[in-house]
Amino acid sequence: MKTFFLPSLIIAGALLSGCATGGKLALDPVGPAPSPVTVNSSATDGTLVVYSAFRRGTDVNEHEHYRPEYSDYKILTAEGEWLRRVHNNSGSPLQDALTVELPAGKYQVVARANGYGFVTVPVVIAAQQSTILHLEGGDPWPDASVFNQTNAVHLPDGNIIGWKAAAN
Repeated sequence: MKTFFLPSLIIAGALLSGCATGGKLALDPVGPAPSPVTVNSSATDGTLVVYSAFRRGTDVNEHEHYRPEYSDYKILTAEGEWLRRVHNNSGSPLQDALTVELPAGKYQVVARANGYGFVTVPVVIAAQQSTILHLEGGDPWPDASVFNQTNAVHLPDGNIIGWKAAAN
């Protein structure tokens, strides 16, 4: 009985651990909201705002330790090379997510998504526009009715995380 039980237990553990890690989440690129307005300017940078899952734990030494903070995240090049780490706290009384200025182009954001752990999301930064990424969970969009199945990027649970980047 022992000779049968131990190998069965090892096989079951291996199968369950394989299921727990899951596959890599494939998401469409997130870009700025469609905008009919064009501004004539020489500015070539855009902005990125990532509402990542809230940071785990609190620092009781902080002034307002009872307020949740967005977790930090990394920005990678489109090829996956490290670009920078972002401490995702604007320093404002509301501890809003930080706005990061980036040259127009394609990037990858590695951040914690509520209920999914760390995810890698391709993002597109356009000149003079803001790309917003919502990974904190819930329904953060003020007017979700403007989204449909073709213009939104969703997590598997249906939560909208941002505008689908325009095809180039």
